[in-house]
Amino acid sequence: MDFVPTKIFFTKGAGKSKDQLHSFEMALRDAGIAPYNLVSVSSILPPYAKIISKKEGLKHLKPGQVVFLVMSRASCNEPNRLLVASVGSAVPAAKKTYGYLSEHHAFGQTEKKAADYAEDLAASMLASTLGIDFDPETAWNEREKYFKMSGKMVRTSNVTQSAVSDKNGKWTSVLAAAVLIF
Repeated sequence: MDFVPTKIFFTKGAGKSKDQLHSFEMALRDAGIAPYNLVSVSSILPPYAKIISKKEGLKHLKPGQVVFLVMSRASCNEPNRLLVASVGSAVPAAKKTYGYLSEHHAFGQTEKKAADYAEDLAASMLASTLGIDFDPETAWNEREKYFKMSGKMVRTSNVTQSAVSDKNGKWTSVLAAAVLIF
């Protein structure tokens, strides 16, 4: 029996509450994925998986369903602290080849830096799998051009959510996710 996802969508969310778990629940609601039983998996973008919109993806899910996803999350109750969660993706040119998804979360990092980092991480993992020789010390924008010029990588992208934690010490949670659909 094949158990390979055929579709994938990306989502993100943020939430605040006096309790850490409830703030995470609020972030799940904001992302639109609260009514599902979520199972985190590692970071492979399945071959032939079609990337669809969140709106289209949610149509394929039912409340209570077990849903597999690659998720990055962070929570904090330290007043005014910046937190971020990001999932990067790298799609190979050959549809029969698997791609990569990466999870990254941080504190004190801007949304742009976290997004670039997650995207770079996914692209670097795919590049090493595809045998693309590269210098990991080179800046991401230079490596991105090089990866795409190789003809083996089509595109990279990310979904990223940042927030500044509540000034009064309420819990703040952020998440980014790639949701897999069978």
